[in-house]
Amino acid sequence: MGASFMEIFTLITGVIYIVLEIRHHNFMWVIGVMTSLAAMWVFFRQGLYASFGLNTYYLITAFIGLWQWKRDAQTSDEGAIVLNRLDTRTVLVSAVVSAAGILLLAWLMELVENPMSYLDSAVTVLSAVATWWLVRSYLQQWWLWILADTLSALLCLSQGMWWMTALYAAYALSAVYGYIHWKKHGVYVE
Repeated sequence: MGASFMEIFTLITGVIYIVLEIRHHNFMWVIGVMTSLAAMWVFFRQGLYASFGLNTYYLITAFIGLWQWKRDAQTSDEGAIVLNRLDTRTVLVSAVVSAAGILLLAWLMELVENPMSYLDSAVTVLSAVATWWLVRSYLQQWWLWILADTLSALLCLSQGMWWMTALYAAYALSAVYGYIHWKKHGVYVE
């Protein structure tokens, strides 16, 4: 199995995942497990250990998201996208965690000679926060995804990972659409 096969597999399952995410379909978390495992393999082989760790985190949060979204769906109308309100405290905590996390992770990635330690770390931390916001169904998670996916596409492009670049470019464009779709069809729970 070559890297290109696993990158293509990750691309295909990743596109399915983003379509299901936009539609707020709980099965996305199952697809997320497959995508995460494939991406873990690709990033580990490339020596991008922060992105490998991020996909390990995605694997874990897929199970949490499956449970959380199933629980939230029980409190909403059929077909509605259940949204939670993002509060100031969450934004401030996320900003502090992001800044500190990027600096700490970049330092650790320098120790293991990660070829793109700062960019890899920024992508990892922003994506981790965005995933947590996704699990909580905050509309604003899409803003973080637009930034993180754009940076991920640049990271993969710099490493010659063409299929992964295509995946993250598609993710970034889909995040714009996802924001619009969730804003239009979302219902806030009180």
